[in-house]
Amino acid sequence: MGTFEAKLAELGVTLPDAPAPAANYVPYVQVGDMLFVSGQISKDGDMLITGKLGQDMDTAAGAEAAKVCAIALLAQVKAACGGDLDRLKRVVKLTGFVNSTPEYTEQSQVINGASDFIGAALGDAGKHSRSAVSAAALPFGVAVEIEGIFQIG
Repeated sequence: MGTFEAKLAELGVTLPDAPAPAANYVPYVQVGDMLFVSGQISKDGDMLITGKLGQDMDTAAGAEAAKVCAIALLAQVKAACGGDLDRLKRVVKLTGFVNSTPEYTEQSQVINGASDFIGAALGDAGKHSRSAVSAAALPFGVAVEIEGIFQIG
């Protein structure tokens, strides 16, 4: 077990198998040492985490959904790195989409669920730039979708 996965284990997290794409796209694309990971939806096992922030889901539940997306992102990175998550050099950028009402303004706090988890799990390698954006709807009615850009070695 590598350094990053040992830290994940300390946090009580075991990375699942990387989720398969739900449509006609690939889960990630590598260009040089940059890895572009497709959006990962809030899905815990076989259960979709659905809801609209500001309507039927609160910010804390949204942040948990964002954490689930971050775990899926790291699973994709591990798959892209041939099973060796320690090849990850840096999380470059996360872009988070929050299924929310027009009046809802706590998108950044929702995506903090992913950012805080990534920081706790990866330390300095997890420091990243970020966007947190509202969406009128997301695929399958999920609460959150997050895509990421990573530097790998």
